[in-house]
Parts: sequence; C-alpha cells; structure tokens
Amino acid sequence: MAFELPELPYAKDALPGVSAETLDYHHGKHHATYVKTLNDLVAGTDQESSSLEEVILAADAGPLFNNSAQVWNHSFFWNCMSPTGGGAPAGDLGEQINSAFGSYDAFAEEFSTAAKTQFGSGWAWLVDDGGLKIQKTANADLPLKHGVKALLTLDVWEHAYYIDYRNARPDHIKNFLDNLVNWDFVSKNLAG
Repeated sequence: MAFELPELPYAKDALPGVSAETLDYHHGKHHATYVKTLNDLVAGTDQESSSLEEVILAADAGPLFNNSAQVWNHSFFWNCMSPTGGGAPAGDLGEQINSAFGSYDAFAEEFSTAAKTQFGSGWAWLVDDGGLKIQKTANADLPLKHGVKALLTLDVWEHAYYIDYRNARPDHIKNFLDNLVNWDFVSKNLAG
C-alpha cells in the first residue's frame, strides 16, 4: 500500500495571506517529495504495509523517520487551516483554552513565542498532554513520537512562508492565528 499525497481541503487560492504559489511549492513539491521518498524507503520492506503512524513510531532518527514524520506533519497541518478560520475559538474549546492559558490572548502569545523562537526549521503545536500545552519541535519531530496528542500545528520551516513573507516569520504566525486556524479541526482532535 503506497502512501499518497492528500488533496488540500480547500482551493489553493482560498487561504487569506497564503498564496497559491506557496501552496504549489509547499504542498505540490515539498510534501509530494516527502511522500515519494517515503514510498521509496519502505518499498519491499516490512513497513510497506504499515500505517504511517506505525512507521513513525518504529523509525529511528534518519531518513525514514524524517520523511514519514514530515508526511504526517504536513497532512495534519493542511487541516489546521481554513479559509474562514482564525481568531479566538468559541464554546467548550474556547473555555478550555481560557482555563489552560488564562485567556485566548495569553494562548496566542505563548503559541507565537514558541513559533518565533523555534531555531531553524520546525513546528509549533497545541497539544493535549493531560491538559492543553504549547510545544515546539525541531525539523520533522512531532508530538506523536513522544506519546502526546497533537491538536494544532503551525509549520515554521521557511518553505511554509518565504514566498509570501520572506524572512518575516512573525507575520506568518500572526496571519495563521488571525485568519487561518481551523478551530473545528482542533475541537475534533481534542474530542477524538
């Protein structure tokens, strides 16, 4: 069973502050290359019929982990965004964020700081680790490898934002929080 590049859950020109050109490269080139490389790495091995999560959990540091984790991270990331997203969540999720962080603004500040201060390439995450917490990971690393449940992520690799924001990672982060976060997806992850 070959791993496949998932379709984006929206049109390439639908996300505020994210150009179709960025998605052409980020989804169509970077993510597609991780999928192709992963399929090449597992071809003819016992892992060829494993789930993506099984491959990630069994892999040691190196090409198999890096490519499988990046396939998972990106597939998850596309769903973290919505053309009608962003801003503070309402309902139960909003209450849980207020309870865990003190307020949505405090959450946004902590999440932004994690994303800004991730040195080099990596990810900022909202996770459920016995409660809502912010985490950051380098390169392809992800909460799954550490037994923690991912709820939301932001890609802070330069290929995620350089076409639209050049080296202004803080503008990429602000756009994500203000205009893109798919809180329905986060709620489903928290409930699931």
